[in-house]
Amino acid sequence: MNSSTIIPSFFLLTCNSHDQDQLHMSNGYLELRKAGFFHSRVRKRLFLRSNPSVVSVSSIRSPLGSRITKPTHSNKMESNQRRKSGINLPAGMSETSLRLNTGAGSPSPLIRALSSPSPRIMSPRTISNLTSSPSSKSAGACSDRFIPCRSSSRLHTFGLPDKASPVKEGGGASNEAYTRLLRCELFGPDFGFSSPAGGTKGSGPYSSPASSPSKNMLRFKTDSSGQNSPYSGSILGQDNGLSSESVTPPKPPRKVPKTPHKVLDAPSLQDDFYLNLVDWSSQNVLAVGLGSCVYLWTATTSKVTKLCDLGPNDGVCSVQWTREGSYISVGTSLGKVQVWDGTQCKKVRTMGGHQTRTGVLAWSSRILSSGSRDRNILQHDIRVPSDYISKLVGHKSEVCGLKWSHDDRELASGGNDNQLLVWNQHSAQPLHRLTEHTAAVKAIAWSPHQSNLLVSGGGTADRCIRFWNTANGNQLNHVDTGSQVCNLAWSKNVNELVSTHGYSQNQIMVWKYPTLAKVATLTGHSMRVLYLAMSPDGQTIVTGAGDETLRFWNVFPSVKSPAPVRDSGLWSLGRTQIR
Repeated sequence: MNSSTIIPSFFLLTCNSHDQDQLHMSNGYLELRKAGFFHSRVRKRLFLRSNPSVVSVSSIRSPLGSRITKPTHSNKMESNQRRKSGINLPAGMSETSLRLNTGAGSPSPLIRALSSPSPRIMSPRTISNLTSSPSSKSAGACSDRFIPCRSSSRLHTFGLPDKASPVKEGGGASNEAYTRLLRCELFGPDFGFSSPAGGTKGSGPYSSPASSPSKNMLRFKTDSSGQNSPYSGSILGQDNGLSSESVTPPKPPRKVPKTPHKVLDAPSLQDDFYLNLVDWSSQNVLAVGLGSCVYLWTATTSKVTKLCDLGPNDGVCSVQWTREGSYISVGTSLGKVQVWDGTQCKKVRTMGGHQTRTGVLAWSSRILSSGSRDRNILQHDIRVPSDYISKLVGHKSEVCGLKWSHDDRELASGGNDNQLLVWNQHSAQPLHRLTEHTAAVKAIAWSPHQSNLLVSGGGTADRCIRFWNTANGNQLNHVDTGSQVCNLAWSKNVNELVSTHGYSQNQIMVWKYPTLAKVATLTGHSMRVLYLAMSPDGQTIVTGAGDETLRFWNVFPSVKSPAPVRDSGLWSLGRTQIR
């Protein structure tokens, strides 16, 4: 600085040839000192009384880097007189004011030591205790205070009560204004504070009522300073009274294995969108139609059994187990429907009625429904001798999707005419004709968790999964998957569903309902994933594609535990031929 610097009268500075690094406050004085306070290298000390007027100084460097001037010539004589006494005293203070009132009325040994001609070396703490003003008789003994750095102490995580600082005479309004200004600068204009009068404003931690100081005493709150600034009002201003133990951490997302735990070779598995060639029985037997034959694969033993061979002039177009898992129906290329005993591998009967291939079958408790390329749906009852008991006419193209509801009251059918029809068990006309899809509707599934909830998927031109309320025919929601939807299946263990896709990504996707959040996306097939079936325990699915492979995936948890399903050890990893 070029000009002399004006120093307020409430500072007490100690300057030497080195940088000073500590700040001491004692009874209205501030003292800047180092460990070697009385070392011979100490050159000058300047004490400024709290009441006298300002003193002009020049050319001495302060701890913060600014310059402090030396005493002027008018003050040198007074400074020399005080230096002769052996102790540096502030202006206007005599040695008699340093006497301490003791019980015997004799001066303190420290005073005698200070007033002796040969001054002794004493600690800075002793000097600071001696500089107290006689006017502060009611105050206790003053000593050094260590003021730590509070930026790393995280005191805001403790719900400590705020005690209002004592207000000096004549300074109540200025102190309140200063406190308000300081807190507004630090925490924002909306942050609350406690007024000196005891009133509470806002909702911050400093606004705790003084009537209940021990309400949150030393109660540790959740430290969220890592996410936001510690000076944020949202952090310091929120205290819902809940401890960190009462807050339940969010559940981590369920992990689904990305690779199949079992792969079967399925030679001659057709790449035809309108066929349904894979089904898994409730007795843990998998049926697969390959060419003109139907094979049964027992999951517990990996045993493969040939159920039937339709001959060179016919072919398998669809397979479907009964709900009990003892009988299996087979739809043929010639429009026939055969019923076989799966345990004994014997044909029970053959039923006709369709003019061309029977590409889809669906069992209720007593009725077998079949859909064909001839656009008709036939209802079969194996307890009566006739081939079918009723015919449902409503589609304008091939019927490729059929599913009965779990209560056997409604039948949903999808066709290549882009229509989804809902039938009543006693009606020959559809209850609802849903036409929002823009491609063939093969993928159909009923929710096992909610009645009247139906989900359907469209082909390549549509690519959407749509959810319906069959009570009124309204569409509840839909999602664009980006690929042809080939199959849909609802988990019976959790409220999730799985979809298989064709063009163009050939993926398998697991969805959470009703949020429609993706749980997992599985890839592995090199062609359209046209076939899907679920194990009887609801944990494993099997998918089939035109790449002539069957892949087994663990995608759903068990009923008892939400943990991901692991390989039971019954099936070894690797590749096995199904026939």
